[in-house]
Amino acid sequence: MAERPAYRRRHRITLALGVVTLVTLAATAAFAPWLAPADPAQQDLAGGLSAPSIEHPLGQDKLGRDQLSRVVFGARVSLEVGLTTVIVSLLIGTVVGAAAGYAGGALDFWLMRLVDIVMAFPGILLAIAMSAALGPSLGHVIIALCAIGWSGYARVVRGEVLRLKARDHVAAARAIGAGSVRVLIRHVLPLTMAPVLVQATFGMAAAIVAEASLSFLGLGVQPPTPSWGAMINDARPFLLVAPHLTVYPGLAIVVTVIGLNFLGDGLRDWLDVRGR
Repeated sequence: MAERPAYRRRHRITLALGVVTLVTLAATAAFAPWLAPADPAQQDLAGGLSAPSIEHPLGQDKLGRDQLSRVVFGARVSLEVGLTTVIVSLLIGTVVGAAAGYAGGALDFWLMRLVDIVMAFPGILLAIAMSAALGPSLGHVIIALCAIGWSGYARVVRGEVLRLKARDHVAAARAIGAGSVRVLIRHVLPLTMAPVLVQATFGMAAAIVAEASLSFLGLGVQPPTPSWGAMINDARPFLLVAPHLTVYPGLAIVVTVIGLNFLGDGLRDWLDVRGR
């Protein structure tokens, strides 16, 4: 029992770190025009590949653009892709998983086979193929990530619905004449939100990494819009000459993803999903 307060303290710290990371990312994206010291697209060819200085704290890229401004504006792309992908994937996965788990039978079988087919493909390779077929753009990146991201939510929701639909309160709701849709929406789905919320935090981190990967390959956000993955790709030829050009956008990705994983771990422990 003496270990319990220490355990609670640890997961509260983890949760707090995750919340701070998410709030910082959201604030940076929202106030980017005021936080950035310069226009991220403004070029200064004479200052190309300059090292960090007082005027340009993170240095300048090959076109002389302020690196700090581009990192700050890159947070907008990451947040947009992460949130949009999670919301759309969660909605699709919740509908598919709830229908499969509650209805059962043939509907459950065929919907889960569709999920198996989607999950059988390596996610990043399928996203690359879809982005290449649709054309490089931010919207197409989001479509590609949503097309592969919903399957994980569908599995989680289906498993929770299968477990919850046998509960006494669900049987009582049916006994007083509640319809299937009402029982599902009012008495089953709200209880699935804890594990789904945890899944969403990890899904957001995965979406940010996937967007950076696609942009690194030239299949994501197109210039001059700043993207952390594209910034790393642009700086590759100058890795030995100006390593700071890859360090800072890479560090932004690492800190963001670790923070979101902390948030997911903290939520999992706080909601005690595994224990339930």
